[in-house]
Amino acid sequence: MNDRQKVLLQTLLSNEGETWNIMELSERLACSEKTVRNDLGKIEQLLNKFPSAKLKRQPGIGITLEINREDRSGLLQQLFFNNQKAMEERIIEIAYLLLVSQNPITLQSLAERYYASKTTIKKEMEIIEKWLSDYGLELISKPRLGNILLGTEFQRRSALAHLSQLLSSVFVEKNYVLDLFLPYENTSVKRALQKMQNYFEIQFMDETFDSLVVHALIIVKRTRQKSPITVIEKDKAYVKDYKEYEWAGMFFKQLENSFSMKFPENECIYFTWHLISGKRVGDLEEHAFFQDTQLLGIIHNITERLSELTAYSFERDSILTEGLAVHMYSVISRMKYGFPVSNPLLADIKKMYPYMFNMVIFALEEIKNTYDLDVSEDEAAFLVLHFQASIERLEGNSGRKKNSLIVCHLGVGISHLLEAKIKQHYADIHILACIGKKSIDEFLRNNNIDFIISTVSLKELPVPYVVISPLLEEKDKDKLNQFLQQVEENQESNSKDSKQLSKLVRGDLVQLEIDKDHPYEVIEMLGNLLFQKGLIEKEFIHSALNRERKSATAIGGNIAIPHGDPEMVIQSAIAVAILKEPIQWGNEYAAVIFLLAISKQDQNLNRAVIGQIASYSENLEFSSRIAKLTDVKSVLDYIQ
Repeated sequence: MNDRQKVLLQTLLSNEGETWNIMELSERLACSEKTVRNDLGKIEQLLNKFPSAKLKRQPGIGITLEINREDRSGLLQQLFFNNQKAMEERIIEIAYLLLVSQNPITLQSLAERYYASKTTIKKEMEIIEKWLSDYGLELISKPRLGNILLGTEFQRRSALAHLSQLLSSVFVEKNYVLDLFLPYENTSVKRALQKMQNYFEIQFMDETFDSLVVHALIIVKRTRQKSPITVIEKDKAYVKDYKEYEWAGMFFKQLENSFSMKFPENECIYFTWHLISGKRVGDLEEHAFFQDTQLLGIIHNITERLSELTAYSFERDSILTEGLAVHMYSVISRMKYGFPVSNPLLADIKKMYPYMFNMVIFALEEIKNTYDLDVSEDEAAFLVLHFQASIERLEGNSGRKKNSLIVCHLGVGISHLLEAKIKQHYADIHILACIGKKSIDEFLRNNNIDFIISTVSLKELPVPYVVISPLLEEKDKDKLNQFLQQVEENQESNSKDSKQLSKLVRGDLVQLEIDKDHPYEVIEMLGNLLFQKGLIEKEFIHSALNRERKSATAIGGNIAIPHGDPEMVIQSAIAVAILKEPIQWGNEYAAVIFLLAISKQDQNLNRAVIGQIASYSENLEFSSRIAKLTDVKSVLDYIQ
């Protein structure tokens, strides 16, 4: 259905029981009566899927849509979903056209192509323009000619490979860019890549394999369009010494047979870069990583620095060293060849592991200064998972089972199904009972509970809780695993010293009802306050601003935890700002700001403090409640 037919159907659905004549509908849709009749025929085909739906035609009177409430709801839902899907598909397709077109594209041509208004297309072009700028591409509108993209071939291909990330809501579980190519092209490239793997007895990890397919399809497309990649001579010479260059040569011979076309040598070198940057199964068996002195130096520096910052003996974890070797080799290669990576878990990792994320960012700053290697926050988040897993290995199991309560709103049968699944997968969780939402308060008064596992959202409670599906699918297990890790960290922080935060937050360091528009203004204000009190050096403020530019410090729950270089802290302290209204803080919003100034000597406090603040971020009511407090003493009492 095109946009006009959808508007017609919406008109009939939104005015239940109303009768329309053809002339009224043609005027409403700005089209001929014949077009309306044809559109009604299309709509009738769709209505056949809904038993109660029927277009009632009354000669001389008009047309009425008859449909019961259930089918009407289903039809509206399908119509809305398809509209949303159509919009997302259209935005990605328009971006694709701009990236591969060698001629200007007018708004009018796009409006006609997608049966949409020029106003709608213009708004979508603004979304595309902002996204393209992340890849160094500039969308130019030329009067009487149309819109054209300015940028290098390398930038265009990078954007093409990441088209699926243009809209975060679009088809998360598949790479949409694959649908922009013909099925036989997809099949031919995958077959050639698989033959290459078999011949050289290698196996790329699934994510890498899928990425290589996309890059190869783009090479085919751009070669047909006579839009070659440029490679400077010095890069050609050393790449030919890599075994991956031989792999690429065999791969392109197969493509040449499949597509009856020749590929320039530069394309072979370009694809070799991708092969070098990709992760393979069994990489460690070749021991090539442990002959790379720069790689070993980077791993040693990161591990040593994080051991100092966190007091964990990461150097004792050989599994961590091996995992870092594989990962950092790919990171260095991607950065060397200019292949950016996007981490879909970035926001979740920053919220779930704020302490470790901040420590990794600090360690990477030294790597940048020593090795001129500027690792992005997306890559940093992947490293966080390596070190977090190492902590779990180093700490081992505490031995005590955690007391838990299941709250389920779907009845006893479903409750016990969830209980059985949890017992099967989590030996260290002791389920005390399965109850309904109304029984929580009484149960908590009479029992000692570490946390609650619920299938429905709950009010603020004195114990932490997590909401999962009663089916305990893989995504629920991931969510529960992260939750359990956070509970463990919070309990450890509380057992060590539950009042560390209140010790570092003084009354003269709390600012209420602050009216600021930008994170940098808040950081500078709090930084100056700490400097005036003689708690930090002046350079600390600059280091905190630089840290914020590197990666936003919002951790969810309207909370942000900016911080600066520990070397520039004279006496550990935390300044707090409560904003009048939440402001944009990276991709989140924040209204409660904790500027952490913890000295190098007090780094043992860092984890406990951040753990306590992170627990506040999980409480949806924390920021709204603290914002209503009108005096500093009440704020200090509340955060204890």
